[in-house]
This record gives sequence, structure tokens and C-alpha cells, in this order.
Amino acid sequence: MNRFGIGYDVHRTDADRKLMLGCVHIADSAVGLVGHSDADVVAHAVCDALLGAAGLGDIGDHFPDSDAEWKDHPGASFLKSVVGMLRDMEFAINNIDCVVMCDVIKLGPRKHDMENAMADALGIDANQVNVKATTFEGKGAVGRGEIIACEAIASIIDAN
Repeated sequence: MNRFGIGYDVHRTDADRKLMLGCVHIADSAVGLVGHSDADVVAHAVCDALLGAAGLGDIGDHFPDSDAEWKDHPGASFLKSVVGMLRDMEFAINNIDCVVMCDVIKLGPRKHDMENAMADALGIDANQVNVKATTFEGKGAVGRGEIIACEAIASIIDAN
């Protein structure tokens, strides 16, 4: 049986933080994202989509920002934890699709790096992860570079 989940995450930008998206450091960005962890909106949205598909709530239920254990953790550590939860429930990841909403830097050349890095963290093939990027063409908080957001959908199947 196929199960589906959606995830969404958004974080404010800050010039004093490094930008992590899809488990990849975007070194040439002038801004990063504010958050308790590394604020990787792509990894966080994917976690929420996977958790939702399994009926396991959301990322805040498992990795609350009030818990010092998760302070400054990379998105890959959340993905690895979530895939462990899925395995315990005998689910396997079928595929993941996400769209990053970002005007602060062009992400096209980095999409495959993000797909590969997240696939590696999840223990799946890179062809099971798809990353798209879009801009808001200067409109709204994304367009002004105040935030970066990501929406993801995940499909999981019984591992049996």
C-alpha cells in the first residue's frame, strides 16, 4: 500500500548564519537561515512529509526546538532518525518530491547535489528524490529575501 505525506517548512534569513539546503552547504550565499538546528528547510520539510506519511506527527513532535540535544544539528541527522523510525514500522521510502522557494540565490546548479545528499542520508537511490526550485520574482517575504521555504511530498510503501 502507498502512503503519502506532505511537509512544509520556512525560516527567516540572517547574514550571520550559513545556508544549508537539502543537506548541502551553499557557501556562496550571503545569508543563512535562523533556527534551533541548522534550519535546513528542505530536510525539515522532507522529514515532515515522511513522518506524515507514516502517521507519526511532525518534526516538532520528535525533535522539539526546546530540546538542547537538537541544537545546531544538521538536517541529515533528522533525516537519518526519521528513516530509522520508518524502518522500525516496516516502511520503505518510495519517492520524495520537493520545491524550494528562494530568491536569495539561484539553486538550479545545486538541485542534484541536494538530491544526492538527502538520498545518502536516507539510504535510498538519488533517483527517488527530486528537488525543484522556484523564485517569487521579488514578491512577498520570499521575494524580498526575508525567508526561504520548502514544500515536500513523500510516498512510502510497506517494506514487506
